[in-house]
Amino acid sequence: MPLLALLVGLFSAGAAAVSLKTGDNIVLLLAGVGFLCAVTTYRSRTISKFLQIFAAIFAAETVIFGTIFLCAQTGLWPASLEEYELPESLPLTVAIFGILVYAISFIPVVRSMTRIADRYFDTSDETRARIWPFPAFGARERRVAVAMVVLLVVINQAQVGMSLRLSFFNRDWFNAIQNKDEAAFWSQLFTVFTPWAFLYIATLVFEYVVTSTLIIRWRRWLTGHYVNRWLDAHTHYRMSLAGGAADNPDQRISEDISRFIDGGQVGYGIYSFSILLISNLSSLVSFAILLWDLSANFTLPYTAIAVPGFLFWVALIYAGVGTFVTHLIGRPLVRLSFERQRYEADFRFSLARLREYAEQVALLSGEPTEKISLTARFGAIVKNYFQIIACRKNLTAFTGSYGQLSPIIPFVVAAPFYFAGKITLGIMTQTARAFGSVDEALTFFVTYYVSLAEFKAVLDRLTSFEHAIESAKTPGFSPKPSADTTRENLDIETLNLRLPNGREIVNGASLRLAANEPVVLTGPSGSGKSTFFRAIAGIWPYAGGAITLPAEAKILLLPQRPYIPIGPLRAAVTYPANPDRYGDAAILEALRAAQLGGLTGELDVEDNWQQRLSGGEQQRLAIARAILAKPDWLFLDEATSAMDEAMEAEIYEILAGKLPGTTIVSIGHRASLTQFHKRHIEMRPSAAGIFTPTEITIKAAE
Repeated sequence: MPLLALLVGLFSAGAAAVSLKTGDNIVLLLAGVGFLCAVTTYRSRTISKFLQIFAAIFAAETVIFGTIFLCAQTGLWPASLEEYELPESLPLTVAIFGILVYAISFIPVVRSMTRIADRYFDTSDETRARIWPFPAFGARERRVAVAMVVLLVVINQAQVGMSLRLSFFNRDWFNAIQNKDEAAFWSQLFTVFTPWAFLYIATLVFEYVVTSTLIIRWRRWLTGHYVNRWLDAHTHYRMSLAGGAADNPDQRISEDISRFIDGGQVGYGIYSFSILLISNLSSLVSFAILLWDLSANFTLPYTAIAVPGFLFWVALIYAGVGTFVTHLIGRPLVRLSFERQRYEADFRFSLARLREYAEQVALLSGEPTEKISLTARFGAIVKNYFQIIACRKNLTAFTGSYGQLSPIIPFVVAAPFYFAGKITLGIMTQTARAFGSVDEALTFFVTYYVSLAEFKAVLDRLTSFEHAIESAKTPGFSPKPSADTTRENLDIETLNLRLPNGREIVNGASLRLAANEPVVLTGPSGSGKSTFFRAIAGIWPYAGGAITLPAEAKILLLPQRPYIPIGPLRAAVTYPANPDRYGDAAILEALRAAQLGGLTGELDVEDNWQQRLSGGEQQRLAIARAILAKPDWLFLDEATSAMDEAMEAEIYEILAGKLPGTTIVSIGHRASLTQFHKRHIEMRPSAAGIFTPTEITIKAAE
């Protein structure tokens, strides 16, 4: 950016020198705007990485187009290329765009948008890319992304130039029709329209391919980024504990990211709106100058009062009124769109949860209750839907009326001049087309208000998701490994445990768990037993005190209801390790040891094992995982509660035999559990709703 700023500054100095020599005020204006662009380009080092791309493009174009323009002004432009001289509006336009990019970077909603976009355009990840027909090459992901954005902006600007050129074709062609000039009619059709039209179509196809490639690469990277941040350091679990505004994280990742980038299946995203804005601004400046020139001598209807650029002022006022009224009518759409996405996600989640717990619901004959619940959730969708209909009904009525009137206005204004013979049919149609282009650019917010409202809702959802992730990553309690590599004990000192709402449930817990000394932890429900285990496992953030682990200790906690992923059985048994880590023989041995010998022939069968297996079988599958993992410390949080006492006893004997170096710490309510442990600790009340672990003397298991 500093080099570009220097080049823009040098160009501006050159423009100032030319203006002093020629006395041309337009060149002097270009010099002044150029100096301001140089300043904003230099200061753009501190703005969003995404916006820096556009600032750099416009700064470079200011130098290139401005230099060509100055060459023409000083007589250095070849006479053979006289038809291709650039208008003074072009370098002035791109310089103003460069200034505007810097200015909008301070708007809060733009900062929220670019804060998310910058994660992709500032990454240092390496990637592979390929430009047909050349071979693939390695590069940084951000460089590939920046190159595609630059290419797309240039293509878009070229398309605006082609549209402007075709407007002159439109003028000359209709003049030929009016004059009955057959030769000019066919000449304009085949030598002007045909090549420019086909070139325009080719750029559209090329733009579609590049745009689609950029969008999917961007979405792939941003999805991976959010998945990693969501799952790292147990953030997803902490977010579920905290609750808050970040509901349905699955939707935030699967749908909102896609909508943020390109609008998903319908609508527009940050890329689409960025390109649309550039296109509209380019059209506005290009056609505004043309419209001003075409209506320079227009007078107020039925008067002799001349108003320079009359139609431009008509378009400006018309668009301003339309934008203001549209915003007043459509303002509630942002909130309604946000709520719609939440209601839809809640309804889908309820259906998925019902499918997951189908057996439990059936056993309780809970279908009528579920119907009521689902009807209520869908009722919220219906209510929100009708609220959106009510708002969009009024918005559609206004924008529809606005759109119907827009094409008529320039003809109505220009008609008296045409019928008086002051302008030709070609000039009249060109004026109408220029008015339409200016009006379309000025009414950007009228045209895309619904999409903008939906995009703002998506932006709010992703922003709140970001905040929830950052809040969940706030350093909380975690156990510390000992620096002493010879240490074997697990020490707990004055441990206090709280619920997410701040209520304390365990106070002053201090005890030592010795290696190879099995311990059973008992106590009433709600006394903090499971929370105690989760604090030791390092996933419970609401705690104080200290837990010191043996150096490099491998800890495994088996909950009462284990997680079993959908897929082949071998992946379910070895989870979270890759199945390749263990051979078939080890996996089969673990299944047999866990009393699941009947499944040994189904290692490669893909199924929803969480639903297919009974509660006891699921717990035994988790036991098989422990046998494979061979942890130093195994915490069983009622991990055998779904088994009968005989099976439970057999499992404990198997664990003792298969894992002789593992210290087992169990939570349970059955008195029979004590026979498998050497120590018994009970959570006893020390105050209202607060419990403290207390040692109880038991007879050691034989």
